[in-house]
Amino acid sequence: MVDLLELRGKIDRIDQEVIRLFEERMEVSRKVADFKIQTGKPVFDPERENDKLKKVKGLAHTSFNATGAEELFQQIMSMSRKLQYQLLTEHGVEEEKTYTMVERLPKEQARVVFQGVEGAYSYAAMQEFFGEDVAGFHVQTWKDAMDAIADGRADYAVLPIENSTAGIVAEIYDLLVDYDLYIVGEQIIRCEHTLLGLPEATIDDIQVVYSHPQALMQCKTYLEKHPQWDTRETGNTAVSAKKVREDRDVSKGAIASRQAARFYGLQVLEDNIYQNRYNSTRFIIVSGKQEYASDAGKISICFELPHKSGTLYNMLSHFIYNGLNMTKIESRPIPGRNWEYRFFVDFEGNLEDSAVKNALRGIRQEASQVRVFGNY
Repeated sequence: MVDLLELRGKIDRIDQEVIRLFEERMEVSRKVADFKIQTGKPVFDPERENDKLKKVKGLAHTSFNATGAEELFQQIMSMSRKLQYQLLTEHGVEEEKTYTMVERLPKEQARVVFQGVEGAYSYAAMQEFFGEDVAGFHVQTWKDAMDAIADGRADYAVLPIENSTAGIVAEIYDLLVDYDLYIVGEQIIRCEHTLLGLPEATIDDIQVVYSHPQALMQCKTYLEKHPQWDTRETGNTAVSAKKVREDRDVSKGAIASRQAARFYGLQVLEDNIYQNRYNSTRFIIVSGKQEYASDAGKISICFELPHKSGTLYNMLSHFIYNGLNMTKIESRPIPGRNWEYRFFVDFEGNLEDSAVKNALRGIRQEASQVRVFGNY
């Protein structure tokens, strides 16, 4: 009968030899890095690595072992590259800097654009971030806001990118790719939906309720208690409040914020009508300048990958290996390329951190396309 302890002893001895050989291999990788530092040769050589993987697969004696050997050496070569990226950073081999660090963002006298109308949550986010005296103006669509920065009519735009209940605003991700604009800040606003009506209205008068589709969804439980009400969608919660004021019809109500009630002279007929008391929207502050405050602690990037097995894992391993905390990942289909995706990642760090430099260096060399949206 096989002695399990004896077999485990053999595995331990083999593992010790594997570790010894691994460390020997990594020491050779250090010398390779020294050569590349002196010559400027890129760390990532996909042709060389593909040839190497074919050879190691051929050395294995079963199909299972061949697949395992390929996976093992993919990881070994990945770790070798990460060591070389680290050494490049330690030797001061910097990539071209495109962002400028400033002590703080120049908010004074800034022209700020937001989508919607006064009283909207985006309006509240703008005032919270820039102050109540901000020189702000509104546009109809998110694309209009991006255009306002691109053509110089605004210094910053305030755009919703994620709601804690409804998820991401996919169109904003797509617009970030289409425009050469940059994220320089963020602001989180609690979405405390209320039912608004005319000053002379009562809740018994209400027959029609207007609001944005997401707000209607977030207040679904409350609305189900009033099945006699007709719900109608609008492009914005504050637009709904504005319509109620302009129509002067006591049978019409709106789901919007208390701020919208104050701005449009409406009364709150019912408070706290949303299911999730922690419902919040995260807004990003977008600029035409590639700058970041010295105390910035979050970075947003996107990248595209070759349509091959394991490529996403290899990208994410750069965050793991450098001890960076990834806080979000999203994917969006790439137009015109079926079943291929662009990945959006948020992670903690500052562009001056060596760990961030190492991770970005590796991602830039190994991804098909990379873009840093901002540090904020």
